[in-house]
Amino acid sequence: MVTPENSMKWQPLEPQPGQLDFRAADALVAFAQAHDQRIRGHTLVWHNQLPPWLVPTSATLDDAALAALLQQHIAAEVGHFRGAVYAWDVVNEPFNDDGSWRPSLWYTRLGRDYVAQALSWAHAADPDAKLYINDYNIEALGPKSDALYALVAELQARGVPLDGVGVQAHLASQYPFPATLEANLQRFADLGLDVAITEADVRLPLPADAAALAQQAAYFGRLGRACASQPRCVSFSVWGFTDAHSWVPGTFAGQGAATPFDASLQPKPAYAALQAAFAAGAPVQTP
Repeated sequence: MVTPENSMKWQPLEPQPGQLDFRAADALVAFAQAHDQRIRGHTLVWHNQLPPWLVPTSATLDDAALAALLQQHIAAEVGHFRGAVYAWDVVNEPFNDDGSWRPSLWYTRLGRDYVAQALSWAHAADPDAKLYINDYNIEALGPKSDALYALVAELQARGVPLDGVGVQAHLASQYPFPATLEANLQRFADLGLDVAITEADVRLPLPADAAALAQQAAYFGRLGRACASQPRCVSFSVWGFTDAHSWVPGTFAGQGAATPFDASLQPKPAYAALQAAFAAGAPVQTP
């Protein structure tokens, strides 16, 4: 399975109003299909990486017209990949860490119902695709995961199409492992939702020594076991499989080495830890 880091976001897809450029995303889909891989679409509605024309244009639109523009974007993208993308991160990072709503363009102008609208529009464009809300710092029980839990329970009660919750799992060695991860995954599963680890990495202070790599392996192993032992955890994705292409050094000064493969594409202890976690937690196959 592959997830595009950037090529399916709004900014590269529509650099100018009405001028859709699917070339990079189509190349990723073609590669995945040629190698018998699923595609996880990322992401339809986010506060970041919007086309430079969108915010000034939005200031000239009333709320209904802005909602129509968002619907048009979702319909065009999901419709283009209908039948090829098996799951979409429809709404990405709607909450602040304290559980309050992120004051994005979408929330500020359209209110909290933009989430339900986006999910409904995505479902209309491809009824067979799995639809997710995706966020970071929701691994453990706490204000942010509580807010997401309340939202998805409300959406379910309203009959809004929603299949799962994406747990990004961007972890760092200087912080404790989220000890309530298993309980948190379970409560979402108890709602009848799938869960997925969608963007896993564990960043380290650089240069990373053997002790740091061992701690990283322990964190990856615990993430892997939590997913593999939860029947409704349907996938586990890392965010950049090699340190050569990780986003971390460019965002967190002095940190990196966050993936299971080093910059020379050699497996690190984290890779072996994930292998062992998935083997130990794999369900028994019945004839």
